[in-house]
Amino acid sequence: MSTERQDLTIGMAGSGGDGVVSAGDSLITALALEGYYAIVAKSFGSQIRGGESSFRLRVSTEEALNIGGTLDIAVALNWEDFLRFGSELPVDGTSTVIYDEKTGVAPDKVPLAVQPAQVVAVPIEAMAKEHAGTEKAKNTIVLGLMAGWCGLARASIVAGLRKRFSKKGPELVAANERAFEAGILFAEAHPLRQSLAMAPPAEKRAKLLTDGNEIVGAAAIFAGCEFFAGYPITPSTEVMQFMTREIWKYGGAVVQFEDEIASVGACVGASFAGKKVMTVSSGPGMSLKSEILGLATIAELPLVAVDVQRGGPSTGLPTKGEQSDVFQAIFSAHGDVLRPVLAARSVRDLFGVTVEAFNIAEQYQTPVILLSDGELGQRKETFDPIDTSQFRLVERRRPFDKELDGYVRFRLTESGISPLSQPGMKGGNYLASGIEHNEAGAPTAKGEVHARMNEKRFKKLLPLKARRDLFHIEGDADAPIGIVSWGSVAGVALEALRMARKQGVRAKLLVPTLIYPVPEDVYQDFFASVERGFVLEQSHQGQFYRVLRMFVDVPRGVTSIARSGSNPFLPKEVAFKLRDLAREVQQALAPELQAQE
Repeated sequence: MSTERQDLTIGMAGSGGDGVVSAGDSLITALALEGYYAIVAKSFGSQIRGGESSFRLRVSTEEALNIGGTLDIAVALNWEDFLRFGSELPVDGTSTVIYDEKTGVAPDKVPLAVQPAQVVAVPIEAMAKEHAGTEKAKNTIVLGLMAGWCGLARASIVAGLRKRFSKKGPELVAANERAFEAGILFAEAHPLRQSLAMAPPAEKRAKLLTDGNEIVGAAAIFAGCEFFAGYPITPSTEVMQFMTREIWKYGGAVVQFEDEIASVGACVGASFAGKKVMTVSSGPGMSLKSEILGLATIAELPLVAVDVQRGGPSTGLPTKGEQSDVFQAIFSAHGDVLRPVLAARSVRDLFGVTVEAFNIAEQYQTPVILLSDGELGQRKETFDPIDTSQFRLVERRRPFDKELDGYVRFRLTESGISPLSQPGMKGGNYLASGIEHNEAGAPTAKGEVHARMNEKRFKKLLPLKARRDLFHIEGDADAPIGIVSWGSVAGVALEALRMARKQGVRAKLLVPTLIYPVPEDVYQDFFASVERGFVLEQSHQGQFYRVLRMFVDVPRGVTSIARSGSNPFLPKEVAFKLRDLAREVQQALAPELQAQE
């Protein structure tokens, strides 16, 4: 019977300049070439320079749904930086801990709250200096250790090192090859008591590799985005960098404005001019954009605004992800505003959800907010190629020739959607302002007109609530246990559900792509059989749980499981909770069965 692993989670931490993040990127690039499924999440301190950095990588022979649970391998280049990450790099009694012996800590004295299964001190820095002539090659030594102990992608890692350092000269390439080989030789000379060798991928075919921010940019261009405006803010800036690099190839334009307000204002202007538009920010920037988003609402102009959420409030945790902008996305508007809010559960999923955001914005002539977060935006995933032929692209409803004869921009229609002209259309001129207006766009202060226009703007979005395709439901349809989870945390819930069901727990999971407006019927159908359950999310208040309770009769046994960012949920702990709920359901059934007897 083979002892090779089907799944492995590796974590590494060190100081800025140690090349920790580069090591994670090198490793997942090699794994993608080999055909493995893998996810790597990067984490940094919020310092401008220096500070701690880490990566957490999960490699699997099957689709990886999240960044994994407890670390199988933990690598500490120094203990101070490793311990700063706390629950982000969880270690338990099954973990193998590897650390630089330069720290001077004995293997039986490592500063951890648990005793790992294996502890190995390695002269990482000394080996880097000996074989590469510089301590900067510590990360390459670690890559060699991983290749030696885990059997991971040796040839592909070497190819990556050659590509990465080729512009810096053959001497640096050779030095890193020596460091990599030294790591492998050390691993072979010091075999682990418990093997951590990975099984080969099911199919040796290279996979796509990208991060969440870049795939948002790629999906926007695919959807037809022609104008992007933004302002740099962590952790969303990579979207703008990608658009700046790529959109001009497709006839589009990018402008970095002086602030968040100007950038979203420019998007409204470009949308008025007939272009598909997008802006991207994080929580503090979205606060500044809120007034102009109101203008897009009342002017009924399509616009996609992506919020790559960070921990808050204020500057908060600028380099860490959280799911705490739900209230902001839904409610941060003056007046009666209903705007769609979407969310994706993985990097791959972000492609389709971004396309859907553009489709909804164009179809309903409305701003749409797409919620990503720091983990999802900056983590990299490998996945099979996306079949783009499955996507339908929607264009805004433009007026026919006869509609331009006496054009009425905000004409009341049965659907609530009116034909939208653009500059250059003969007869299509109209006033698009932030003041309330009548059907023709003329300013008005009449209460009855304001009421009709409010009704129009809400009415046109009602069909969204009937879109069952915007929800993923898995599990037993009549299960007494139900979970709701969304965004980056949904992958944890999905894996936990599958773990629990394999152990006989009758449970089901609902993952919404459409966060708002809340489709009451979808949730009522889901909760119809549910006696116990929870809403799993990464925010202190359990914001989405609170929103659900505003609109849905959530069963009394369904509670909130929520925690602040940088405290990740682990699939096993969620699966344990499901088993606990199964016992509660069983105990509640006992009196009924006795009464029947």
